[in-house]
Amino acid sequence: MLASRAIVKSASRAPSSCLAFAGTRSAVKAAKAIVSVRTVTTASPQTDRDTITRLLYSIGTKREVERYLRIFSSSSHPSSPAKFAVIKIGGAVLDQLDELALSLSFLYRVGLYPVVIHGAGPQLNEIIEREGVIPDYIDGIRITDARTLQIARRVFLEENLRLVSALEKLGTRARPITSGVFTADYLDQEKYGLVGKITKVDKRPLEASIRAGALPILTSLAESADGQILNVNADIAAGELAKELEPLKIVYLNDKGGLFHGVTGEKLDVINLDEEYNNLMKEPWVKYGVKLKLREIKELLDHLPRSSSVAIIKADSLQKELFTDSGAGTLIRRGYKLFKHSSIEAVGADRLRQVIHDRDPDVLSGEKSVATALSELRETPYTIYGDEPFDVVAIVSHPEGEVPIMTKLLASRSGILNSVVDNVFRSIKKDHRKLFWTAKADDENRGWHFERADGSFTRAGRSLFWYGIQDVKEVEAAVKVFEEKGRIERSYLPVGPSVHPHRSAAAGAPGAKRSYSTSARKPWSLGMGIGASRGYATAAPNPISASASPSTEAKKVALIGARGFTGQALISLIDSHPHLSLSHVSSRQLAGYGLQGYSKSAVTYSDLSPADVERMETDGEVDAWIMALPNGVCKPFVDAVDRGAEKSTGSKKSVVIDLGADYRFEKSWTYGLPELYGRDSVAASTRISNPGCYATSSQLLIAPLLPYLHPAAIPTVFGISGYSGAGTISGQNDPDGRPTTVAKVTGESLGGGIRAYSLTDHIHEREAGAHLSDILPSTSATSGGPSKVQIGFIPHIAPWFSGILSTVSVPLRQPISAKEVKNLFEEKYGNEKLIKVLEKGVPELKDVEGNQGWVVGGFQVHSSGERVVLVGGLDNLLKGAATQCLQNLNLALGYDEYAGIPLK
Repeated sequence: MLASRAIVKSASRAPSSCLAFAGTRSAVKAAKAIVSVRTVTTASPQTDRDTITRLLYSIGTKREVERYLRIFSSSSHPSSPAKFAVIKIGGAVLDQLDELALSLSFLYRVGLYPVVIHGAGPQLNEIIEREGVIPDYIDGIRITDARTLQIARRVFLEENLRLVSALEKLGTRARPITSGVFTADYLDQEKYGLVGKITKVDKRPLEASIRAGALPILTSLAESADGQILNVNADIAAGELAKELEPLKIVYLNDKGGLFHGVTGEKLDVINLDEEYNNLMKEPWVKYGVKLKLREIKELLDHLPRSSSVAIIKADSLQKELFTDSGAGTLIRRGYKLFKHSSIEAVGADRLRQVIHDRDPDVLSGEKSVATALSELRETPYTIYGDEPFDVVAIVSHPEGEVPIMTKLLASRSGILNSVVDNVFRSIKKDHRKLFWTAKADDENRGWHFERADGSFTRAGRSLFWYGIQDVKEVEAAVKVFEEKGRIERSYLPVGPSVHPHRSAAAGAPGAKRSYSTSARKPWSLGMGIGASRGYATAAPNPISASASPSTEAKKVALIGARGFTGQALISLIDSHPHLSLSHVSSRQLAGYGLQGYSKSAVTYSDLSPADVERMETDGEVDAWIMALPNGVCKPFVDAVDRGAEKSTGSKKSVVIDLGADYRFEKSWTYGLPELYGRDSVAASTRISNPGCYATSSQLLIAPLLPYLHPAAIPTVFGISGYSGAGTISGQNDPDGRPTTVAKVTGESLGGGIRAYSLTDHIHEREAGAHLSDILPSTSATSGGPSKVQIGFIPHIAPWFSGILSTVSVPLRQPISAKEVKNLFEEKYGNEKLIKVLEKGVPELKDVEGNQGWVVGGFQVHSSGERVVLVGGLDNLLKGAATQCLQNLNLALGYDEYAGIPLK
């Protein structure tokens, strides 16, 4: 099988009939944008790198780009700096000099130094024919006499100089290296003339060039021991270079762009040589040049680490090939031979037992023994899939007439880094048109499962994934059978949120299609973490999947509206953030004064207008905007950001987070309550509405009880908040003349009591009901529940500064015990770092004031069993505003979700 590495493509391929070189897709538009960077020659190296990196975001997700940058950057070491890539340029590609120079220049500008070697076949043919020399070949090798060699040397030097000059014009340092690298003997002087066979590669000139900050540009000319120049095939020279340097990538740039199916015309994304080579070479249609090319690549990769791979692409697709999971050309790697067996004995009981002992998470946690795991395996017909070194083992249970379940997917470190996981999964997908599998909801490799699933939903810290089914009813019917027969580890349908259409594709998978999703989209892997789908991303020092590694890139934030209590809380959090810094803080009243409470740098308040914001976004001055403005004031600034983004040469919009209510009902914006509505949607978004403080607590209180809501009655929330929640007004100037803000309502004005306000139709009432309706189980109305969620909300102000306590009374459509209610909350939120479920008692002010998270307790049921009362609490300035904003900002910028948030 000729495998596909593209996430959104089918794993099955059309029958092969004729393998041929053919053209690639049109040039990636992002490559054109890179030309603008050549004018930024006065920028600092870091600024230059940041600019190019942002341009790369137009061809792949931020996570993909940053992952590959990290992998490639870590591949080189001062003692051996040439381990990133060897790029061989065909002579025909030299005629596309502008595109070629741009593609190489962008690598240089992000600090990557490939070793470049070029041929000049078409140019040489043109000149020798013009000068009356008739070219002659034996076995595809050009016979080279003295006259031909004289012309060849002149052509090679001219083409080398043309490429070096084109790079230098773009501000990219390049060094021509036309001798001193290859030593050769005569291949067969009597037969081929002055054609060499390389016997030695001296990498010192290449490494010296890279250490000096210049790309080494080589010709494929060699010298014999006595100084005779010899002609060497450029492909062979590139291969000998690769054997000496052992790079991550060997890239062949030609005008064809890859290997294409001779009948269907479909590009072959991946060839796994260990699995496919012998069968390919036996096919009658693999012959002549194609057969020779595959044989040469096989021989080359057999000499290199498994982390190395070969890519055949067009010059204008270089960045897409290197920095995206889907790639652009044909990727050829050694891969692994796979097996599948229907019995433990065929696999080897001892080997399988050892794999389960070493990798099964249930065994490692002590929940099960190896014997129990093996015993459970035998309960239904099964197939064991894997590779010969046992780097990956997967087990699929498939009773006759039932939908299969992948019960285990256990990967070693090597299996992860070499993407054997993807090969095994494709083998499974070839055998099973439909498949379910389960996963814990706290895995750090959150993208892998979503990218391969057509749908998913989560309950109690565990997710259920599937592919091959598009109908919700069919999914629920299958799950019901699993639960009745004990084929999955727990019940999903009775209390977990039901499947519903998702609102955005998974982060890191442009174009990925998932028909359904859930209220808590946080995938995990079975066994060890599962890595990215890209086959050659194998040399990162971190054994965990690079796709899951959070970013550590420094980024800048502008805060618009910083006078209020929430703005001050955000400033304090960003001050302790390991990667974020405040570049602009805007306040009309405080413009010109220094920002207090921020220690990273000296920041002066400004009074940014929408025009200022538009210009800053156009120039890419900040990575994120936080709008801490009163309701109804935000839109002009958001519109300015949008206009600036359209004018920007970069392709990635800055992230905008609105702390007000202006965009909480906008479907084009992501509602940022990660614990309920998922992390991936936030991570994939650039426009995020931060939930209201009361609305956050109300939704967290009601969500686990959604399947039990009474259709004819509504939950009622009694909320009481510290007076900071009422906002601020201008106070008297301080002794230095600086304007100050004070609370709109004070503890003294309340006389020690509480004050009710907005007794009906509070905006948080509508906000909570609207978003909870999005995750209401689809079966609710048909099974006697409501068709949408409505709540009643009565807010109060209390004489303390910050902290909200919300008491909810929830009418039920069926009796439930207090213990069952508590279990629902523990299952729903047990893995959330910012949520605490109290063992006993109810939350008090001391539990929430100054606390970064949300706490819930009480869990009382009326004697009738038909009404639940419980209490939740949070700090309105933190989890109700600033902390939640930072959660969303971290996710959107690719950081760890809790970076800068004190978890204790």
